[in-house]
Amino acid sequence: VMRAAFREGLGCIILAPDQTFEDIESLPILDTPPLEGDPDKIPWPDGDLIEDQNLLPNVNAAILEDASNWAFERTSPEQVTLSLIVVHNGKIIHERYAPGFDISTRTRTWSTAKSIAVTLMGMLADQGKLALNQPLGFDWFPRAQSPDTDPRNAITLRNVLNMSSGLYTVDNQGLEYATGSGMSYWAGASSVRGALSRALIRAPDTMWDYENYDTLLGVYAMKLAIGDDQKYLEFPRSALFDRIGMRNTLVSVDRFGDFVLSSQVYTNARDLARFGMLYLQGGTWHGERLLSEDWINFVRTPAAATVGRGGQYGGQWWLVPEGRDDVPTDAYSTAGNRGQYVVVVPSHDLVIVRRGLDYGRQGFNRWDLTREVLKAIGTVSDSR
Repeated sequence: VMRAAFREGLGCIILAPDQTFEDIESLPILDTPPLEGDPDKIPWPDGDLIEDQNLLPNVNAAILEDASNWAFERTSPEQVTLSLIVVHNGKIIHERYAPGFDISTRTRTWSTAKSIAVTLMGMLADQGKLALNQPLGFDWFPRAQSPDTDPRNAITLRNVLNMSSGLYTVDNQGLEYATGSGMSYWAGASSVRGALSRALIRAPDTMWDYENYDTLLGVYAMKLAIGDDQKYLEFPRSALFDRIGMRNTLVSVDRFGDFVLSSQVYTNARDLARFGMLYLQGGTWHGERLLSEDWINFVRTPAAATVGRGGQYGGQWWLVPEGRDDVPTDAYSTAGNRGQYVVVVPSHDLVIVRRGLDYGRQGFNRWDLTREVLKAIGTVSDSR
């Protein structure tokens, strides 16, 4: 029997199979007051009040509606769009929800969480508490006979954020729910212990392997850099969410108090639009710098191990595939299972959020959606 317990500020935490609800009080909790103010009375983007409903003159309403219909009226039953938001020049120019969903509906981001994770790490790097080229410095498992000469000591933060740690591949072999990060999702296992327990099978930075555990190693480095368990639990809100109005976002932890930022984030479409706007605005919010341009350039730069092999991945963000000429090459995107996307297109001052409930192999193509939306944007916008 598996049990989960809701903990304020952190969502549901999976207990170990041998735990009961009598163990709930041993679980972490984040009992911090909500962000002040009524979002319905605070103008967008800090709140949800939309004061100006008029479209910008360069936006073709009919073509934009066609793009929306393209997203919602799919020919494949495996593609189900739950919500779509288009932000242009800082304004929501289109917003639509499937029946049963609205602006307050919170759903799981899946791997879009990775892009949130790398943002938090970037904030620490900007403070000098993390460095891309610095070895992670972990105590690995199993312990080597001579820990100082463990080859895993060479792995850097850059390596794990580029998905090229060189560690044993779990997700690529379809084992994530049997022996990998999925064990922390549904079996109460430690997300950190599993991530630290992989052997090195190739030199770091030589092969790209998409692995949840690589992200979780970066998250563990973030925890060590913060150095205080309570401040660590507060960090996503204090550093990011509360500062840009992401009131509806929860980051889940395992029962050991470690963020499962490979996928376990729950939020609504508008909060993801705010997140995309932070990147669109070069890491600033109302003129205050929250994230450096250097870090944004890092996440948008193809990982070294992908160069010559498609170059579609940066630092926990996805890039436009090589060979596409119908989407601006400066666009980049989050990507989560079942169709969770935040697409940022700086050259057109555009953010697109699409939430889905997709199944099977006929995945929704966010670059095709970007192409369709761009047909409605007649003129490249002036920067604000």
